[in-house]
Amino acid sequence: MPGSVFRQAVRDATGITWEEWVAALQQAVDPSWSREEIKAHIGEYFQVTDEWAEWLAVMYGQLLGRIPVGVTKDAGVQIGVRKTVAVEKEEVWGFLTSPQGLPLWLGDVSGFRLQKGYEFQSAEGITGKLTVVLPNQKLRMRWKLPEWEKPSRLQLLLLSVASGKTTVGIHQEMLEDVYVRELMRRFWAEKLKQIKNHLEAGR
Repeated sequence: MPGSVFRQAVRDATGITWEEWVAALQQAVDPSWSREEIKAHIGEYFQVTDEWAEWLAVMYGQLLGRIPVGVTKDAGVQIGVRKTVAVEKEEVWGFLTSPQGLPLWLGDVSGFRLQKGYEFQSAEGITGKLTVVLPNQKLRMRWKLPEWEKPSRLQLLLLSVASGKTTVGIHQEMLEDVYVRELMRRFWAEKLKQIKNHLEAGR
C-alpha cells in the first residue's frame, strides 16, 4: 500500500491527496478495468502527467488486489540493480569501502568501520547498521533515507564474472511501496554508473 513518500509526492504533483484520489477513482473506475484502462481514464479526465497517470493506476490497482512487479511475500517490495566493471573484485571492494569510494554509494560517512553491528549516519542523513560483512564478497545492512519511516534491508554483492571483471550488485528489500522501488531503481542505477566510470577511468 502507498507509503508516506508516495503520499507526499502525489499531493505535491497533483494537488490532490491520495485519499481524495481513491474516493474519485472508486466512483469512476470499473474494478474489472485493466491498468491501461485505468491509466487512460485518469489521463483523459484529470490534469496529470502521463507518468502520474501510470503511478495512480498502479497504486489504485493494488487496492483492487493486483500485485505489481517487485512485490514478494517474504521480502516485501524489493529491487535489484547490477553493473559489470572491468576491474578485479578485490580492487572494487577496496575502492567501495574506502574514504574515496564510500561517498559514491553510501554517502559521506566519517570513521566508517567494516564490522558487524557498526552503526553509521552519513552527512546526507542516511542511517544504517551493518549486519553481515564478508570481505571482497558482500555487505548487508539496514539502510534508511531521512524521509523514510522504516529502514530497508540493503545488500552490496560482488561477483567475479570474467577475467578481470566484476559485477557489482545492489539488492534492496522491505521498501515502502512500488513508487519508492522505482525511486531506488533510478538511484542505484545512477550510483553504479558513477562507480563504473570512476573505476574504469584511465584504463
